[in-house]
Amino acid sequence: MNVYDQAHQLATAIKESEECKQYTAVRQKVEANSELDAAIKDFMKKQFEFQTKQMMGEELDQEEFVKLQQLSAVLMQDPLTSEYFQCQMRFSTMMSDVYKIVGDAADFGLGPMGDIGGTM
Repeated sequence: MNVYDQAHQLATAIKESEECKQYTAVRQKVEANSELDAAIKDFMKKQFEFQTKQMMGEELDQEEFVKLQQLSAVLMQDPLTSEYFQCQMRFSTMMSDVYKIVGDAADFGLGPMGDIGGTM
């Protein structure tokens, strides 16, 4: 069994999955509406920046958090935006599951707390 051939088969299976097809279709609808597309991208950028601050242990601005929640509530009132985020979540969950399966298969106990790390 050739690993590279299997990887290409996995890529094809991902592209042909319902999660990917639905996400691609709704993403194209969003991109066709430049105003909505810009609003979603702006929200996602702000959300990413907030999450990055949170992961870095920076003090979180409560006002910024409230604004982010309000922006989310406004965006989710639009059915296409709601559908977009639902499809994105389903696709992301599928991809996360695939990464976990591959990662679990590649874990040979060589991490910092694995067999080699424990012998030092």
